[in-house]
Order: sequence, then structure tokens, then C-alpha cells
Amino acid sequence: MSDFAQIPMQFIGPVKLSGPVINGDFEVPLATYETPLWPSVNRGARVSMNCDGIQCTVVDERMTRSVLFETPDATAAVQTLGKIKADFPALQKIVEGTSRFANLIDLHSQIAGNLLFLRFEFTTGDAAGHNMCTQAAEALMNYIFKTHPELKYESISGNYCSDKKATAINGILGRGKYVVAELTIPEKICRRYLKTTPEKIVQLNIRKNLIGTMLAGGLRSANAHFSNMLLGFYLATGQDAANIVEGSQGLTMAEERYGNLYFSVTLPNLIVGTIGNGKGLDFVLENMQRMGLDETREPGENSRRLACLCAATVLCGELSLLAAQTNPGELMDAHRKLERKHE
Repeated sequence: MSDFAQIPMQFIGPVKLSGPVINGDFEVPLATYETPLWPSVNRGARVSMNCDGIQCTVVDERMTRSVLFETPDATAAVQTLGKIKADFPALQKIVEGTSRFANLIDLHSQIAGNLLFLRFEFTTGDAAGHNMCTQAAEALMNYIFKTHPELKYESISGNYCSDKKATAINGILGRGKYVVAELTIPEKICRRYLKTTPEKIVQLNIRKNLIGTMLAGGLRSANAHFSNMLLGFYLATGQDAANIVEGSQGLTMAEERYGNLYFSVTLPNLIVGTIGNGKGLDFVLENMQRMGLDETREPGENSRRLACLCAATVLCGELSLLAAQTNPGELMDAHRKLERKHE
């Protein structure tokens, strides 16, 4: 019996990237059973190569862990919370002692009855930071218990983080890398490679991704299939694949600008890293090397580059699918051609 699940993987691209974090042409790996995803994302990549490139911007980055205390009552919770917030510099020192790369940058809270939820927010260098944040949160809890003996332990994770769940708080406050990928596509490129027009893509994005998702009750999400590209990318680069739950909560935007198509994807909860669990596997190391992420850089820089490559891949797949869906029959024809067994 094999120790590994065998998932087909291919490199797509090259895809052209530009922006303050990463520039150049890159091939990106996707591991998936949905084989039509490869040519679809490749079509988006070809579009990028015939334009000025996908500009990727890292808006913010932070990883979170929420802890849960029981207090005597709500009044005690409010009083204790005020003291904990006033002690923030000491909390930062505690975190610095748990890791070379963990830094406490913010603290949010909620009180429900006599329960006190604290949401710690950290930067974690090149790691996605799950374990780093949990270890830091554990040390913070131990310190808080010493200074506030009236508190009782409830959980190291109070779901206010919020890890691997579709919630509003992650989109509002951020969890992981907050990345925006943008591409401007001339009309002739739309017609040649996407077989559609800017007007059709803009209209479909409004009617499908925005109105359709609203009618469905989507939670801080308006996109066609971010999760497809995220899962393929996460599996190929050794990420915690369950984080596509919050990662896929993102927005697709499309506008016609002087006859051209402005197209962007916004991913406020992109949880990726270049070190940590899963990154030591041979195929992951080879994939990272092929993307140029094996080089020594300042802490955090490789993970930001990885996040930009991921966001650009999402844009390529999102653009291609929306283009296909503007044309009757194109989507199903592609699946029949690529997935049906021909005897």
C-alpha cells in the first residue's frame, strides 16, 4: 500500500506577473482530479502573456488564533478585558519568546454572557502559521491566567479565529495574506483567446457572481470557482488544503475601460507558506524550486511571492471559466472532450 494519495499534477503557464512583490514569467503547479482545470487555467495564463501581466498586491498579512475564557460574569469580563488590552506590550514580549518569527500585532475581542473571546493576530514570517500561532496563544493564556486568576480555561480555540470556516470576521479583519490580482485585457485579446467580449464578461460577472451569489445567501463571497484553483495550488505546494474554505471567500470584479477589460480577484484570506508542515516533501521542494521560492530572502518575502503566484493562478482560472460561460455549450463541450472516456 502506498503512503501517498496519487493526485495528478501539471504545471500551467507560463503566467506573467508584475507588481511590487514579484515580476516575471512563472510556471505554476496544480494538483487535481478535475483535468479540464489545466487547459482552462492555461488559457488565462496565455492571456496574461499577451498583456502587461497580472499585477499582484499584498494588502495585508496576519494569522490568527482565538482563545476562550470563562469569567464570573459580563462585568468581570469587561474589567478583565480592559486590563489585558492595557498589558499589550507585555503580551508582545511573551509571543517573541515563543518563536523567532512570531509577532503579536493586534488583539480583538467579543463578550457573550460570561464568556470572553480574544482573537490574537500575528505575523509569522514565511510560515502559514497555524502551529506558531497556537503555541503563542498557549503562552499568552498561561500568562493571562497568572495575572488574572479569576479567569477559567475554556478552549485554546474559540472559533472566533476563524479557522477553516466560512465567516464574516476573516473577510473584515483578515486571516492569512490579503492579495489583489489585476489584469487589463485589450478587446482583441478577449476575442482571440477567450472567444468573448469585455461587455459579456462584465455583464456575466454582475449577474452570476454578484446577484446570483447574493440570492444564494453567499457569505462575503462573489466568485465563480476560486476553490478549484486554490485546492489544486494548495495540494501542489504542501499547504493545509482545508484552508480553501475561508480562502475561497473572495470577490471577482470586471469593468469595461475604454473598450478593454479590467479584471481582478480579491482574496482576503489566502493562507499559504513556504516553510512548515508539508513543505519538506520531495515534490513540494521541486515545485517550490521551479517557482524560484527556494532562494534565501528576507523572512516573509517568499511566502508573499507564493501568495501572489496563487492569486494570479486564481485569476487565470476565474477569467477562463467566466469567458466560457458567456458562450452557450462551451463549458460542457470542454468537459465532454477532456473527461469522457473514448472507447
